[in-house]
Amino acid sequence: MKIIVLGAGVIGVTSAWYLAKAGHEVTVIDRNADVALDTSFANAGQISPGYSAPWAAPGIPLKAMKWLFMKHAPLIVQPKPDLTKLVWMAKMLRNCTAERYAVNKGRMVRLAEYSRDCMMSLRDEVGISYDGRQQGTLQLFRTQKQVDAAEKDIAVLRDGGVPFEVLDRAGCIAAEPGLAKAADRIMGGLRLPGDETGDCFMFTNALADKARALGVTFKTGVQIKRLNKEAGRITSVETSEGMLSADAFVVAMGSHSPELVRSLGLRLPVYPVKGYSITAPIVDADRAPVSTVMDETYKIAITRLGDRIRVGGMAELAGFDKSLSPKRQATLRHSVEDLFGGAADQSRAEFWCGLRPMTPDGTPIIGRAGADNLFLNTGHGTLGWTMAAGSGRVLSDIVGGHATTIDARDLGYDRYSRPSKGSRSGGLRPSAA
Repeated sequence: MKIIVLGAGVIGVTSAWYLAKAGHEVTVIDRNADVALDTSFANAGQISPGYSAPWAAPGIPLKAMKWLFMKHAPLIVQPKPDLTKLVWMAKMLRNCTAERYAVNKGRMVRLAEYSRDCMMSLRDEVGISYDGRQQGTLQLFRTQKQVDAAEKDIAVLRDGGVPFEVLDRAGCIAAEPGLAKAADRIMGGLRLPGDETGDCFMFTNALADKARALGVTFKTGVQIKRLNKEAGRITSVETSEGMLSADAFVVAMGSHSPELVRSLGLRLPVYPVKGYSITAPIVDADRAPVSTVMDETYKIAITRLGDRIRVGGMAELAGFDKSLSPKRQATLRHSVEDLFGGAADQSRAEFWCGLRPMTPDGTPIIGRAGADNLFLNTGHGTLGWTMAAGSGRVLSDIVGGHATTIDARDLGYDRYSRPSKGSRSGGLRPSAA
């Protein structure tokens, strides 16, 4: 088939890769000058299936109220009136029950674990370099309350067969020697040895080059305007370079996906949750992290990327505003300097923000929707790279009419119209395993 993938972030590029591997003729279109220039550009650098959990969880509404008044707040809600934001927040709050949390986390972990396996196979197959490390991640607790609260997540990890290590202060420092001078700030930690780190921008560009070698065409700097539908099928996409036709279309445009498909009657509950990062060169390797440390207090990830440290996190509900706030930079700097003081040269830090495409239940939307030949792969939130390979493989199987390796029936768009029935998305098939 001739397939057009709309969006050239890590989700769009991995989708194109798997579609091309399946023998399809693939074209990728993106409005930016090159691939991975939006949310995939400078994210936290994690591939963390063990941390795959929805933000909507029991107790989150109360925590959110407290976060809003912290000096270095992990959550910021801009007061500007925004109906889309309010509706999305209301849907998220409805998912903050124990029952829905269990369902949502279960399917997120299922996809993320599968994606990790796909990523391992992909890396072995193509041999690309992206400052990757397979040395696990450490969730760092500063208080006993955080240690106690982790028991619920540990139970889920245990039930899911995910390897983990519960560490005391000494264990945390043994895993991350750079924390030695911050020992008095550490109460304990949870280490996930199966998690990975790396530079998502480097990965996406390297995979795009491999995709080109398979015959994938990339059209960048092209505005995507509208999808045209006739007799239940998408016939073409209108772009700044004219109408482009194909047998099938994949929407992988992150936070911009809802706007494109709205004219088709689809109301994607995907909201742009703003995140920030700073990237600074390492000046003292002994003080730097070995892999990734998740600072639980500030919800910030501190990651070693070759000779750089990437510090990313926070969630700001501000629509499509991409202005850079000095206050957010101060929060990132405070976290890394408090734990790894002097490891990086903050005077040369590069400050960035991106818009994570979040669904209210945390799970991405993958599958057929809106037309017989229209497919969605969007809404991955903070776990875009973590779930990219698995999502691309699932999407490719669905487009090709093949059985998916994992059960993907509850990943589709129609779960929002029939959430209580475990609805199936058109074209998704039960597990072949």
